[in-house]
Amino acid sequence: MELSRSQKLWILFKSFFMAGTFTFTGGLAMVPVIQKDLVEKHQLIDNDQFLEYVALSQSLPGVIAVNCASYIGKHVAGGMGMFVASIGATISAFFIMLAATIAIQFVPKEGPAVGAMNCIHAASGALILAAAFTLGAHNLKTAFAIILMLAAFTSVFILKISTPFVVIGAGLAGYIYQLVIKKKGDKSE
Repeated sequence: MELSRSQKLWILFKSFFMAGTFTFTGGLAMVPVIQKDLVEKHQLIDNDQFLEYVALSQSLPGVIAVNCASYIGKHVAGGMGMFVASIGATISAFFIMLAATIAIQFVPKEGPAVGAMNCIHAASGALILAAAFTLGAHNLKTAFAIILMLAAFTSVFILKISTPFVVIGAGLAGYIYQLVIKKKGDKSE
């Protein structure tokens, strides 16, 4: 049974709202939650398209969660889907940060509250790692992609090169690589 536009909008809002409310450390931690809901449960978008939008969201400037919500929302329900998914992804963060800013003076600096936050950080690390493996499995299909991933990782993690330069370099490398492959393909014909 085909879902109505209002049903799709509600699912988009609810999925991004729940992911934005209950995943910490940012947009990548949201990926497994949103993927399970929109791809597997409701089948509003296929897995390959979902992962393409996640990868694109990461490579563009701005908040990953909003970029991802915009692309997926637009794909599922047009401009209104983009708006609803983006609001869903951000509204809880706005109110949580507002409350946290007010309440921070009352939170003890040690004890159970600090222990709870440390455990939330550890769980968030696992969600980010799961998203990295999911994106890696989708995007690392050629030897060139694997080499580029290792070069980018080394550039950022070991050489401490600024991320925007690495993204631009990767884009240029892919552009040049495609030109070389295209020329080789044309010569063999």
